[in-house]
Amino acid sequence: MFWSKKSLELPTAETALPGRSEALPTAPTHFINGAPLQGPYPQGSESAVFALGCFWGAERKFWQVPGVIVTAVGYVAGHTPNPTYEEVCSGRTGHTEGVLVVYDPAKVTFGELLKVFWESHDPTQGMRQGNDVGTQYRSGIYVPDAARLAEAEASKAAYDAALKARGYGAITTEIAPAAPFYFAEAYHQQYLGKNPNGYCGLGGTGVSCPIGIKVDAAE
Repeated sequence: MFWSKKSLELPTAETALPGRSEALPTAPTHFINGAPLQGPYPQGSESAVFALGCFWGAERKFWQVPGVIVTAVGYVAGHTPNPTYEEVCSGRTGHTEGVLVVYDPAKVTFGELLKVFWESHDPTQGMRQGNDVGTQYRSGIYVPDAARLAEAEASKAAYDAALKARGYGAITTEIAPAAPFYFAEAYHQQYLGKNPNGYCGLGGTGVSCPIGIKVDAAE
């Protein structure tokens, strides 16, 4: 999406861009299913944010999952309030491109969403995903409570062991409590729904793991 040479070191709160106090305008509804993008969401629904490279392709992976109520792309785990896409791509906000996934836990479990996450990208690449290089492409999982945090950490450990057994490097995915999620500009939302032949940089390791998680090598 945004290829250039840039720093692969995250800025500090002191060195990050200042941002702005007001949220950027975004789409009111989901292009695919018409659900309100920023809520209110149905009672009993749960949410998590996943970062796995270019958020255009990542979002499509999740909106296709039965039981997912709504998805939205945005910026997470950085310092700059209400950043623009250009600011995030500069590497000076600290954010990564993320997908907010709101789901019905009676229809799809968090564990099943973790499986989609691990299968859809290579989590060993650090500050890049394939040809997409930069801090905004780093892998991450951001969750609202301790139980989800523990489940994500356990999943990471099992997958890490399976990949290392096949000669891959260590997983670089960051797992952290939910951070402020800033909705991206309207044109990014459900981008591949609006532009079916648009760019998607997702790829996987091509490894079938004994823990039952298959990582596909292609979109």
